[in-house]
Amino acid sequence: MSKYHLTHLKHLESEAIYVIREVAAQFQKPALLFSGGKDSIVMTRLAQKAFHPGRIPFPLLHVDTGHNFPETLEYRDNLVREIGATLIVALVQDSIDKGRVVEETGINASRNALQTTTLLDAVEEHQFDAALGGARRDEEKARAKERFFSHRNEFGQWDPKNQRPELWNIFNGHKGFGEHFRVFPLSNWTEMDVWQYIALENLEIPNLYFSHQREVVNRNGALLAACDYISIQPDEEIQKKKVRFRTIGDMTCTGAVESEASSIEDIIQEVAAARLTERGTRADDKRSETAMEDRKKQGYF
Repeated sequence: MSKYHLTHLKHLESEAIYVIREVAAQFQKPALLFSGGKDSIVMTRLAQKAFHPGRIPFPLLHVDTGHNFPETLEYRDNLVREIGATLIVALVQDSIDKGRVVEETGINASRNALQTTTLLDAVEEHQFDAALGGARRDEEKARAKERFFSHRNEFGQWDPKNQRPELWNIFNGHKGFGEHFRVFPLSNWTEMDVWQYIALENLEIPNLYFSHQREVVNRNGALLAACDYISIQPDEEIQKKKVRFRTIGDMTCTGAVESEASSIEDIIQEVAAARLTERGTRADDKRSETAMEDRKKQGYF
């Protein structure tokens, strides 16, 4: 799609590839956090380009809540086979079985917050010293505070007041024993940039991103997919609507939007006109005013 050969996309691509290569140069054992969502798909393509013609020299790490969309898991496995990548899956269910976390109960119970412990355990088990993620500063106000190289202490915690300067894109990866970094090569990208890049690279994405008929329940303004992981209340009605998902995560907290977008071009047009951020459909971000920042301080993505 030649019309998306935009100068700023090439600049963003070059910047992200530079950051990814810096990770490979400065760290002993990095991993790429992979969820099957659009941002991690773009991250994977950038990592391929960064090390072409070789394979991606570090594993993809997926923290699986056990409540993921089946379409996402199918896409993940197909992509890993296609590009010959190494995949490590860390299961929230294992954390529950080991007593590391306690399953939430109640109408809004979700495993989303439990991912933090599972992720930190995986980092420790595999001795990862850097975890590359697809978070962007435009997503949410807490993420807007992040640097490219985000230092985490020996407990995996993030201190937003103790960020290192990154003048002229010089990155300081120095760390103490047991510490690690989260690295965000897409920091300067927007949701629109991601979709235009997907169009430019003709990337395959999960069909959840396109408009489709699905049974949903409206809970506090979020259209949640009706599934076995959600307890439908007596006053709630399951409706069949034409929807798509702007983000992909745990089914218990990832809301859909009503949409007719059936192609990448349609999605780009829809995003251009949208007045609600993509995470505005996420029920987990609405638990409190500082929900995302609180989770990040504890070690969340």
